[in-house]
Amino acid sequence: MKKVFFLILLLMLPIWVNALVYPSLHYKSAVIYDITDEKILYELKSNEKRSIASLTKIVTTITALESIDDLNKEVLITNEMLSMVRWDASVAGLKVGQKYTYEDLLYSSILPSGADATVAIAISTSGSIDNFVKKMNDLTDKIGMKDSNFVNVHGLDEKGHYSTADDIKKLLLYCFKNTKFKEIYTTKEYQLSTGKIVKSTVKTAGTRIGKDTSRILGSKTGFTLEAGLCMSAIISSDDHDILIITLGAPPNTGNTYHLLDTLELIKFIDESYNIEILSKKDSLIKTIPVSFSKKESYDVKTTKDITKFLEIDYDKTLINVEFDGVEKLSYKNKVNSKIGSIIYKYDGKVISSEDVLLNFELEPDYIKIIMQYKFYILVSIFIILLLFLIKIKKRKKHKRK
Repeated sequence: MKKVFFLILLLMLPIWVNALVYPSLHYKSAVIYDITDEKILYELKSNEKRSIASLTKIVTTITALESIDDLNKEVLITNEMLSMVRWDASVAGLKVGQKYTYEDLLYSSILPSGADATVAIAISTSGSIDNFVKKMNDLTDKIGMKDSNFVNVHGLDEKGHYSTADDIKKLLLYCFKNTKFKEIYTTKEYQLSTGKIVKSTVKTAGTRIGKDTSRILGSKTGFTLEAGLCMSAIISSDDHDILIITLGAPPNTGNTYHLLDTLELIKFIDESYNIEILSKKDSLIKTIPVSFSKKESYDVKTTKDITKFLEIDYDKTLINVEFDGVEKLSYKNKVNSKIGSIIYKYDGKVISSEDVLLNFELEPDYIKIIMQYKFYILVSIFIILLLFLIKIKKRKKHKRK
């Protein structure tokens, strides 16, 4: 009786599915997105509205890129422009009276996170910061950033200025379609037309604390007291482009928690994901019977390895390989004709497919054909003989007359 009760108790317990657990780090909101497979790998409070600090300059830069016809056109830096830059903003060090190309200003906006560059862009392209901010919001509405609103071009804390980790993901996916934006975003160091060198904030911070940041292919960072330490980065793991966005890490000595979190996440992704072979080449999928041929059956086999970027402890029961095609073959089927398709699925979603072509000739077996139709053949022979006999009989009768 005790054994029966124990068995019932076991059946009533919930079945726990082994799932990948991301490390608890310093950020308050996050999204990790596999660009290659268009799949979210991880998210934490990704739709929570937050101040995003200088990640705002991503919006500023793409808005400018879509407004400027000639990136080589020069802009004169004026006292009026720099007077609009708050004392606590990060700057690229632009000088009053100096001319810079729009390309210089765009690189200065993203790499050293220059608020002086974003203000100069806004005023020179739109006449005022307010006009430019309207363009920013129009663009983000078009992208579908429903939980975002912008009131300045630099990202300093201000009422009504906010976004979410998920909206930043949407923004960067849109931005990466612009070749020039991606070029700027993935540049670590750039020489302006004036000869001045600007470096990415990630490169500068990595050098300062002695960390290797080479795995971070492109980035934009941000920090304010309200926003905390924010980071967006693109990396590559197993030839998969992956977007990492973290918001709200608290300040620390040197303000590097966002960079340290990203480096830890890269390590975790490398250790936790792999290109897994879901189906090997030459795997037998189905055996199809063959009628009236010297060959009894035809084996449908895969012609390639099917792989997918998955967590290393992925659920193998979610793999499904199906054949969709003919149920029977015969010598009448021609060589190289399509007889169906192999469909590869993971977790119910199609990840690949291939046509199945008959790869050799199915020779007829005449003995099998005769044996199959022997009744009809015998009947036909009997009818022919009968007709022949009748014809002979008629001839003989005719001769007698």
